[in-house]
Amino acid sequence: MSNTVLLDNVRHARLRVLAGHGEAFGDKINQAPLFVTEFAEAQRHYPILFRKDEAGLLQALAILGFERDENLFLTGDAWEGYVPALIRRGPFLLRRPDGAGGSSPGQADPVLALDLDHPRVRDGGSQGAPLFLEHGGHAPALEAAIAALQQIHVGAEAAATMQRLFEGMDLVEPVTLRVQLSDSQAINFEGFLAIGGDRIAMLDGPQLQELNRAGVLTAAIHAASSLGNMAHLIARKRRRAGNPA
Repeated sequence: MSNTVLLDNVRHARLRVLAGHGEAFGDKINQAPLFVTEFAEAQRHYPILFRKDEAGLLQALAILGFERDENLFLTGDAWEGYVPALIRRGPFLLRRPDGAGGSSPGQADPVLALDLDHPRVRDGGSQGAPLFLEHGGHAPALEAAIAALQQIHVGAEAAATMQRLFEGMDLVEPVTLRVQLSDSQAINFEGFLAIGGDRIAMLDGPQLQELNRAGVLTAAIHAASSLGNMAHLIARKRRRAGNPA
């Protein structure tokens, strides 16, 4: 269970956060949630697919590997490629001052909070980067986390609009992939949804305008173009498995 507190530049002046990546930080994953605010950068590196959660909400995902706990972009403590915002935020999150989540008229703006039990957090010492400058201002490590949180916050607010339009215009469709690693080994990659370029091409002018006004047209295009990264992901998998051909 997390030990989350509102961040304070006096009480938490000694805190530092570890950089880098690895299994200890939860980075050994085969997919990572994405928000529409990240599609432009993520589509340069990963296939962007979708899946429905238990509540029926459409979640975009950066595909990092084919098997459980397999991140083909993780080598030692280095992550090759764009790091999704939910990973970059590290131990930080936005929280309502009263502890409530969500967003509705009349609620106070969310404030910065920190999970003190997160494996990246250190209290004093020389490991990691400081959160605050000597006189209390935000240090670069904290500024980077805030930038990631802003992407998450704006993206979360656009999630319902994305789902309504993507589903309403039949842009997302089931996709199944069989990854042939060798003559004797194959992986069935299924249970996901994708946006194909042909679906976008079938949209009429008013539909394109609606997507554009809602700010999700470019996201749909990026998701469709990202599917070309699947071949690169398969090549990474084969190299890791010792079958580069």
